[in-house]
Formats: sequence, C-alpha cells, structure tokens
Amino acid sequence: MSVMSSRLPALPLSRRQALLGGAGSAAALLLPGGAQAQTRLQITEGNVAPMPIAIPNFVAGTPSDNEVGAGVAQVITNNLKRSGLFAPIDQAAFIERINSIDTPPQFQSWKSINAQALVTGRMTRQSDGRLKAEFRLWDVAAGQQLTGQQYFTSPEYWRRIAHIISDQIYERLTGEKGYFDSRVVFVDETGGKERRVKRLALMDQDGANVRYLTRGADLVLTPRFSPSTQEITYMEFGQGDPRVYLFNIETGQREIVGNFPGMSFSPRFSPDGQRVIMSLQQGGNSNLFVMDLRSKSTTRLTDTPAIDTSPSYAPDGSKICFESDRGGKPQIYVMPAGGGGAQRISFGEGSYSTPVWSPRGDYIAFTKQGGGQFSIGIMKPDGSGERLLTSGYHNEGPTFAPNGRVLMFFRDPGGSGGPSLFTVDISGRNEQKVPTPGFASDPAWSPLLS
Repeated sequence: MSVMSSRLPALPLSRRQALLGGAGSAAALLLPGGAQAQTRLQITEGNVAPMPIAIPNFVAGTPSDNEVGAGVAQVITNNLKRSGLFAPIDQAAFIERINSIDTPPQFQSWKSINAQALVTGRMTRQSDGRLKAEFRLWDVAAGQQLTGQQYFTSPEYWRRIAHIISDQIYERLTGEKGYFDSRVVFVDETGGKERRVKRLALMDQDGANVRYLTRGADLVLTPRFSPSTQEITYMEFGQGDPRVYLFNIETGQREIVGNFPGMSFSPRFSPDGQRVIMSLQQGGNSNLFVMDLRSKSTTRLTDTPAIDTSPSYAPDGSKICFESDRGGKPQIYVMPAGGGGAQRISFGEGSYSTPVWSPRGDYIAFTKQGGGQFSIGIMKPDGSGERLLTSGYHNEGPTFAPNGRVLMFFRDPGGSGGPSLFTVDISGRNEQKVPTPGFASDPAWSPLLS
C-alpha cells in the first residue's frame, strides 16, 4: 500500500479563541519556557484516568464518502478506547457540528462536554480516484492545534489510514509510539477438539481484514514475523518430522528454512531479519541453533543434556533469552547472541516458559505455571521487577505490541471450548478480548507497518 503524507499547518486563532484556552486539567502537562499548557497524558503511573476525547465523523467531500468518513472516525474511536488510555465521548453529546476543518472549532462547546482533546477530519475523493484524508488534533483547554496531517491513498485502504491517524493521536497525547498500524499472525482453530483444523491466519491488530495463509491440511504452530513484516517463519507438522518454513505474505510463496535431523521448534527471526534462531531436538534433549538465511550455514549455540527452547533476541541483537530445564524445571535464561555462558534470571515459585523480549528492550514477558494457574508476566532483563499481569487457566504465549506497552496472549479454558486471544497493558490493566472468526492461539504481533 502506498501512502503519501504531509503536515497540515496550524490554523490562526482569534484573540477570543486563544483566551478560551483555560489552565489545562489534571492530565495536562506544563511545558517549560513559559509555553501554554498542553494536554498530555502521563502513562508512567500504574493507574491512569482515561483522557476524554471527542472524535466526530470525518467531513465528507461528497455525499458518497459519508460512510467512509464515519468509518474512519469509528475505527479511531475503537482503537483509542481499546488502548485503555482514552475515553471517547458519545457523539450524541456533541454540541457543535463540524462542517469544516479549515476553521477552528468552538472550543467552549467541547469544554462544556468535558473533552480534553478533539479530532476533526475530512475525506475527499481526488480526480485521479485516490482518497485524501486530513485530520487535526486540538487541545481543547488551550484552544490550540497540536498536530495536523494529510494523506493520499487508494480508497480501499481507508481502514489503514484510520490506524495511522490513531497512531499520530496516541503519540502526540502520550509521548509514546502508537501500535495501531500493525498486524497479528495467529493460528486459527476450527472443528471439534479431537480433530481441530489449524490454519495460519493474518489480521489487523483490531481483528479486521482476516486472511488465511494456509489451508489447514497440516498442523501449524508458532508463527513469527520478520522485522520487514513481509515474511513469517513458522513450524509445520506435515509428513514426517516438523519443518520450519518461511512464508512471504505478499507473494504467498514459502520455502523450507532447512532440513534438520530430528524435530525443530520455536523459530524466530533475528532483529535484522538475516537469521532464524530455533530449537532442534536430538534424542531426549534439545539445543538452540541459528541459521544464516543467505548462506544457510547453521551455528550451534547451546550444548547441554537439557531441553533449551523458545529463544528470543533482544531488540539490539546482542543477547538471547530462552527457556531451559537445565536446573530441573523450566526457567528463563539470558546469554550472548553468539552463544556462551547463560545466566538464569527467573527465581520465583513454579516454572517459566515462552519468554519474549520487548521491542523497547526494557522487559521480558513470559508464561508462568504454578498452583494450578497459568500467568502472563513481565520482568526486567536481569530478572528483577517480576510482575504478573493476568492469571487463569490456561494463559500462554505472550507477544508484544510494537511499542512495547501492550501484550497479546491466548487463553484456553479447556473443556469443549477453545482458545481466544486477549490483550493486556504492561501495567496489568485493561484486559480485552480480541475478536477472531473462531478459536485462535499462538499470536505474534508485527512491527509497525512501513
């Protein structure tokens, strides 16, 4: 998809409009140097009061684009609401009707319904058939435009434009990168428990635009994105031993990473996308190996009589975290990416598995099992600050959003039911079920799309 973007200039304000900007609110941040107060949500604290934000339908250039204008506003509303950091105001409460984004809004009308931020936008069909999307983000208290942008794209990509605008709003109001313009690959599960069909599937992070990548003839597990977001590596149980594949999302082509003796598990890309790290089983134990995708040369990283599996790179590529039972039960270890001495970092009660490094490098997420509970948690890379975010039966397989602030995982209640996908904030707040067509497991979040 091709998206061209450029910044919209701030609109001039009359003296009266400038005076309408009050002193800000509890979520406002005073800027240094005598600047006016600007709305900014502080999300470093564990407990955050969601920011009230107003998102009217985008103005349509022609009546035929009314539906698109309403759809874009709805996607932005849903994204921001699901983040747990924003409280979109019901459109029925709006006093002012936005007919143009080229004049400043009546800030008093938005203040009176307690909006701290306001989004205005317009969708216009161009003579060449492309769609022009424009938006402005307003600080209601200060009576100022915070940011404005315009984009040109093909009409069928209006949902993606809504995700990109959501990211712009999120970043401007929180100071953190957004994560809405991203996708999730997962294992779609259908059929009875004893004969379940498992297919690789791809969707937008909000559950829209589901696409099936495999037909379900063979069992698929542990899909993972490459840094380019165009390729997925995964494991497939076909005829004989399981194999590790590379799948190109754009072309639909796939290739075997390599033929290895014995079983191969948990493949994952290196941060530069040039290598795939995995676990290979030989006899009763398994060790970590890394393959260079260009030369196809393989390097052994661990050599123990234990089970080493689920490797994940630090974002700078310097270290690996992985799961090993070399100490008696599964725990998390960290070692240099080229191999060498491994340090155990998990020391709580129970066993630890499926570690994954945050894209920010600040946390390692994991599954923890103990006392009949399966928990999703995070700890710092040195093992300190362990925090369980959600517990129950049966939680597993965390994956980070591209900004490192949200985790997705799957929960299987057992019985006749099946697994579903959920998200939770790294503070342990705002657990949400992710809509999928059927049962779903093994999610992997892509980086931000480029």
